[in-house]
Amino acid sequence: MSFFSNVFEGFKATHISTEEEENISPELMQKIRSIQIKTSHLVTELMVGDYVSAFKGRGMEFNTVREYQAGDDIRLIDWNVTARMEQPFVKEYIEERELNVMLMVDVSSSGNFGTGEKLKNEISAEVASILAFAAIRNNDKIGLVVFSDKIEHYIPPKKGKAHIWNIIRTILNYKPEGRLTDLNIPLEYLLKIQKRKCVAFLISDFQATNYETNLKLVSKKHDLVAIAISDPRETNLPKIGLVHLRDAESGENLIFDTNDEEATKLYSVHARQIREKLKRLFRSTGVDTIEIRTDSAVVEPIVRYFKIREKRH
Repeated sequence: MSFFSNVFEGFKATHISTEEEENISPELMQKIRSIQIKTSHLVTELMVGDYVSAFKGRGMEFNTVREYQAGDDIRLIDWNVTARMEQPFVKEYIEERELNVMLMVDVSSSGNFGTGEKLKNEISAEVASILAFAAIRNNDKIGLVVFSDKIEHYIPPKKGKAHIWNIIRTILNYKPEGRLTDLNIPLEYLLKIQKRKCVAFLISDFQATNYETNLKLVSKKHDLVAIAISDPRETNLPKIGLVHLRDAESGENLIFDTNDEEATKLYSVHARQIREKLKRLFRSTGVDTIEIRTDSAVVEPIVRYFKIREKRH
């Protein structure tokens, strides 16, 4: 049985009563089952293993060194001590504390866009749900911050399948009050509520400005990972003549001629410059990035990032 199947069976058998199911709309249940069906063959025990490996040591503290024994992880070898003693020694760690994982999910109006099968906000919800399952399977505490240009909703970090069910339901079914995106809001809020170091996933299309200072502050205190959601039409427009473009957040309207080659080229160049500037910002602040498009796979970029991160540690 797959990872997702195990988790969902646990939810149904142990924590979701008939009364709770009756309080969940058929549409929401369909969304949750859709995530299960679409990703169950990809999100397996392997992904959970990758998650554990990628974030290992975040709640561990160095204790001592001891002689290498058969079966020890060679990545734990202390080469300085090994050179001095002329035989292999490995580092030993003790668990310092449980890992806290915070999901910060952008629910602003710019997420209501997508030219494929799903909108950006649907992809964001799916990504957050997958990360939540991986975290809870590893027995980590997980919390949720839903934001737009305000803090829309906050669920403090906890453990347990009932808690994860609440988080998934909130992510998939939340109706925001705000329309705009202000990334300073969740970053400042995280600094205020999370005093101890945590792993924080900031899930957004990053259509915002002037948040660099808070991004640097958070990345210095916490292990921050930016998950950038985008749609291909935000970079390239097809030649279909005149189109009516409307900014979902500001309400600004524009008539654009997609047959105008010079105009569409400028549009693409400008869009790519924005994405490159964003990448440079993440690199300069030491923030890891996962890029996910609405027309591409969701799970693979996450697993790929976990594997790359594991090699760095």
